[in-house]
Amino acid sequence: MKKILIILFIVVCTALAIGQNKKTSYTKYVDPFIGTATTGHTYPGATLPFGMVSASPDTGTYGWALCSGYHSDNNSIMGFAQTHMSGTGAGDMGDIMLMPISGKPLFDPAPHDKPDEGYRSRFRKETEKASPGYYSVYLDDYGISAEMTVSNRCAFYNFEFPKDKQTGIIFDLEHGISDRTKDCSAIVVNDRAIKGFRSSNGFINEHTYYFYVEFSEPFINITGYNDWHIFPENALVDKMSKIYLQFESGKDISLKIGLSTVSEEGAKANLDKEIPHWDFKKTLAEANNVWEEYLSKIEVDFANEAQKKIFYTAMYHSLIVPNLITDVDGRYRGWDRKIHTSEDGDYYTNYSLWDTYRAVHPFYNLMYPKQNVSFINSMIQRYREVGQLPINEYGINETYCMIGYHAIPVLAEAIMLNIEGFDYEEAYVAMKKSAMDYSRGVGLMLKHGFIPSELENNSVSKTLEYAYDDWCIAQVAKKLKKEDDYNYFIERAKSFRNLLDPSTGFMRGRKADGNWVTPFDPRAVSILGQGDFTEGNSWQYSFYAPHDMNTLVELMGGEATFVSKLDTLFNTESKVDNKTAVDVTGLIGQYAHGNEPSHHMAYLYNFTGQTWKTQESVNKIVSTLYSDGRDGLCGNDDCGQMSCWYIYSTLGFYPVTPAIGYYVIGSPSVKSAKLNLPNGKVFSINVLKSSPENIYIQSVKLNGEKYDKSYIQIEDITRGGKIEFTMGATPNMKWGTSPESRPLSKIAD
Repeated sequence: MKKILIILFIVVCTALAIGQNKKTSYTKYVDPFIGTATTGHTYPGATLPFGMVSASPDTGTYGWALCSGYHSDNNSIMGFAQTHMSGTGAGDMGDIMLMPISGKPLFDPAPHDKPDEGYRSRFRKETEKASPGYYSVYLDDYGISAEMTVSNRCAFYNFEFPKDKQTGIIFDLEHGISDRTKDCSAIVVNDRAIKGFRSSNGFINEHTYYFYVEFSEPFINITGYNDWHIFPENALVDKMSKIYLQFESGKDISLKIGLSTVSEEGAKANLDKEIPHWDFKKTLAEANNVWEEYLSKIEVDFANEAQKKIFYTAMYHSLIVPNLITDVDGRYRGWDRKIHTSEDGDYYTNYSLWDTYRAVHPFYNLMYPKQNVSFINSMIQRYREVGQLPINEYGINETYCMIGYHAIPVLAEAIMLNIEGFDYEEAYVAMKKSAMDYSRGVGLMLKHGFIPSELENNSVSKTLEYAYDDWCIAQVAKKLKKEDDYNYFIERAKSFRNLLDPSTGFMRGRKADGNWVTPFDPRAVSILGQGDFTEGNSWQYSFYAPHDMNTLVELMGGEATFVSKLDTLFNTESKVDNKTAVDVTGLIGQYAHGNEPSHHMAYLYNFTGQTWKTQESVNKIVSTLYSDGRDGLCGNDDCGQMSCWYIYSTLGFYPVTPAIGYYVIGSPSVKSAKLNLPNGKVFSINVLKSSPENIYIQSVKLNGEKYDKSYIQIEDITRGGKIEFTMGATPNMKWGTSPESRPLSKIAD
């Protein structure tokens, strides 16, 4: 008996040890296909957090649905490009595309609905596999299995070819997603390597990537293509826009490709440093480990696996952009188009700031501040080189696509949270320079107190967003003891008040003579470059004064009137009268979750003490406008903003006003969560009586003490601790309702 007990003891101890040593996998919950249908505009291919390379299939190049190069409605693939934009509303990149083929080559990809006319191939969704850092698919027309993984600056491909057909790979440097090749070159180095570059114009005015490719087997024949002419190997020139490399039949081929913003030599150095071997599984394992490290910063438990899948995919999507531009030696092609060497770490491009200032960069400040400091230093370096912070920058190039100067709240919040790693004074100089640039309507706002409708497109939206950005500058000026600047910018931050029409209670276009624009319909949607609003209407902008929300409530007629208008927003007819307003999606009434101007609105009930209505609205958005299918995003992910809204909201709070120092509490969907903070502390979230029906907060405890505030200070999270929500199926109309329990956002000067 004693012997049996000893054996049992050893077995139990061994099992416990195995359990303790077994690490939780977070990547298994990520599905990169979420958002690749409808208007999510994500891509399923392999990439690393903020990496230079995204090796992903392209199914098409033109049209709203194909901004990322891939859409799940398509059933043929034209090839695998090395760069992509994630979740945006504009197509570009798709640089250095390659396509494995069997049989004789064609040099035109053909339309997606006519695959037999070109080199593209049909595929079936059931043969696709994707996980963080990995993608694979079977190309039906060629009988080829393709898989790919990545490092930060390089991609690694494996191709299994049929054994009885001619084998080859096409490189197409004319290919791009909604852009056109300006210049390119493909040069044969030897029978196992090629190099070159592609420079293109499109949504991004001009961007260039250099490449260096190595093959596991020698190619035996080369055919070039340029300007509708085919060139045999003995007639090749440097400026080939497409080349076909033929390999010995019956052999599988692997290839590695390095990218650089500097030169072919830089691309080779990146490849030599990051993937010096031919072990695909090793590179894949390294990519998976990087993703596990990033995703493990938040440990969550939900009532079902689908929610967990949505959550970790949202984390994944939020960590794809911005993207690296420095080589392994620190060199990069700068914003001034010159070659520089970084002196303070890696630099990054691709800032969709009109979207990401709202929740993405606050999320980085909370969970990945080191990375956000790198983004901020990149913005400041941009200012050093060209005298301007980014507005809507892609491919190391300012597009001026969206409104506002929203690099300012990104820098301001980091300063207000005392995040170290950049020069506050230099950052402030750059912020002030942006705000004193009188173009894009800023000068008109300073002259009139608002932007006149007849003098500038999107006048209302611009006035409102400039006012918030100016409030951010004012907060930094006050912290840095620049009192005159504070007084100046806090006055500018009040400009939004001049566009609230007291007779209608709506933000409304106004002319230079002070008269309101007529006729006026708050449901009339205008788009970027037309009308008074940017991708929205007066319903979707009238609640935008995140820095002075209490004043907005007063100006709208007080709490009862404000709440009534919010109720109407969520319950009125869901109608969009402008067919070109493709961004206005995910409608609940006139609330449009598929576009960013609406993202804070569900949390505004807390400012009036009706917290249960915030809880209802947040829960409805979480449960109806996100799913774990390919159509799981109701609008463009916009470089992670849609995803970060979900992350914050399921945890139970949201940054309504970045740079103000607190989050507004909503309705947590998690059963529990642990935030493994970058300072080594842990903040735990525990939700008692969590269920799909129990959406209302009954009570809250913070670090064991009763907590009645409907907001939480960010420092209460970052110092570590525990918040406990007790939920119920009916509203508790007393929790968080008293004036002292509500969030305060008011310009008191």
